[in-house]
Amino acid sequence: MDKQKSIEALQFFVTGLSEGAFVHKVQGQIFKSESFDKLGQKYIDHYNEEMGWVEKFIDRIIDLGGCPKVEKHEARELVCDPLEYIKADLAIQVAGVELLRKCMATVCEDPTTYDMLKAYLLDEEEDQYWSEEQLELIEKIGYQNWLMKQM
Repeated sequence: MDKQKSIEALQFFVTGLSEGAFVHKVQGQIFKSESFDKLGQKYIDHYNEEMGWVEKFIDRIIDLGGCPKVEKHEARELVCDPLEYIKADLAIQVAGVELLRKCMATVCEDPTTYDMLKAYLLDEEEDQYWSEEQLELIEKIGYQNWLMKQM
């Protein structure tokens, strides 16, 4: 088993996931400020869930003898329109799920890290399905009706 491969993979997700989680937190607060309390809380809860994964990945890096890093995050523009945000977030999720699948192949000789990433993949797929369902719901009931449900 190549511990360094696992450490690098986990560090990649610690950095990217903490960045994405913070965006979810801020977006959630924006939505709540616009009276879309349910949608805002969904993304704030998503932040908390993602930070739980960050903690697990950091613990695994330490277990493997590595030292986690706090790396610079990319600047991201926030999207204040809920529909546009869900579309943008879905695009990130789809790309992220594919990247995660590829990354899992690089750590297959480390069953603990592999299983951890597999569990995270299932969680991310669930998030992707939620976003897809919301877009389908908007199509069926209309954007204004969907927004009313988010209050």
